[in-house]
Amino acid sequence: MKLWQKNTPALQEVDRFTVGRDREFDTMMARQDVLGNMAHAIMLSEIGLLTRDELKDLLGALKKIHARVVAGDFRIEEGVEDVHSQVEFLLTRELGDTGKKIHSARSRNDQVLVDLKLFLRDELQGLAEAIIPFFGLLQKQSEAFKGDLLPGYTHLQLAMPSSFGLWFGAYAESLVDDMLLLHAAYEVVNKNPLGSAAGYGSSFPVNRTRTTQLLGFADLNYNVVYAQMGRGKAERVVAMAMANIADTLAKLSMDACLFLNQNFGFISFPAELTTGSSIMPHKKNPDVFELIRSHCNRIKALPNEIMLMTTNLPSGYHRDLQLLKEHLFPAFGVLKDCISMASLMLDNIRVNKDILADEKYRYLFSVEEVNKLVLAGVPFRDAYKTVGLAIEDGSYTYDTTVHHTHEGSIGNLCNGAIAGAMDQVFSRFNFNKTNAALEQLFR
Repeated sequence: MKLWQKNTPALQEVDRFTVGRDREFDTMMARQDVLGNMAHAIMLSEIGLLTRDELKDLLGALKKIHARVVAGDFRIEEGVEDVHSQVEFLLTRELGDTGKKIHSARSRNDQVLVDLKLFLRDELQGLAEAIIPFFGLLQKQSEAFKGDLLPGYTHLQLAMPSSFGLWFGAYAESLVDDMLLLHAAYEVVNKNPLGSAAGYGSSFPVNRTRTTQLLGFADLNYNVVYAQMGRGKAERVVAMAMANIADTLAKLSMDACLFLNQNFGFISFPAELTTGSSIMPHKKNPDVFELIRSHCNRIKALPNEIMLMTTNLPSGYHRDLQLLKEHLFPAFGVLKDCISMASLMLDNIRVNKDILADEKYRYLFSVEEVNKLVLAGVPFRDAYKTVGLAIEDGSYTYDTTVHHTHEGSIGNLCNGAIAGAMDQVFSRFNFNKTNAALEQLFR
């Protein structure tokens, strides 16, 4: 069954090619489709296109479909094109002509858009909520290991002393900026396209402000043409926000792979969190971090994939946009799995003590020796030259004591300020307001 079909059926090959995997990914939006239908039905009743009894019947039937979705008992039947057709088919099968009225003042274009916006909004909330405990773990480990020094590198060459407090804390603060971008994506997504119809509005006196309130959107996509142009853009913005989180995880994973290497020997993990070799009995491979790195690097390619798939499309709807779901939707689960696995690993990390006591790290302290001379009154350039010459002629001596006190340094991590910044960003999402609005649909 197709919403658009009249008397001439599509050729089977055309049908198979154009539908593709759409039913598979549409099923993921079934809950959102039901919510959009409920809000649309309430609005249609309020503008006189449905009677009170018809609205009651439609809402009752939609709530039953919603229960099936939540229970995992919803499927798109053979021969039904998409989730929108399936829901309307179920309504018509139960309610007859009343079910057929649900599509009044609406196009499948804005129905797809509102489903997509609601779906992306839910997924962004899930991502934000997954980041918070991971951020908390990083902060906890930053405090737990703040006294444990490790080498800092530039150009992968020994540079200056760092600490595990700094290392864990750096990735925690990186997540704050990632959350800022996630919130920006949420704001783009959290605008209502419903009522834009096929992209040019409707002659019915639809109340778009009302459906905005019912679905808990923060605002409208006002211009109906732009509402349709937002398809592809919303996915790209979301993908970019996800790519930033993925970049943080990929970099952390690369660090962990290096630090676990025996030539570094900074960290270790329980044997059950690593994998072995079929030929080398000593191996403890960081497969979890390697896979996180690869999964996240693939997610980093998502914005570019979506950009290319939507290149040179004029305004209005185009079927190209259907394929974006195949690339974007699975990435949410993958990214959340990566966050979960990174949490498991870092919660069980073992940090090796007194790493910098090894003499091979002696030049890490060259800047400390320069600074001591400067504090004694020697001009910086002269102090730099003095220590440099001592390194060259073999007379260099050093002390492993590090006394860094400024904001964000080894001795002053500012984790409290970073936690405050994360709390501030997370509060801006205001998930409670959105969730409360959706709960009202069921009362």
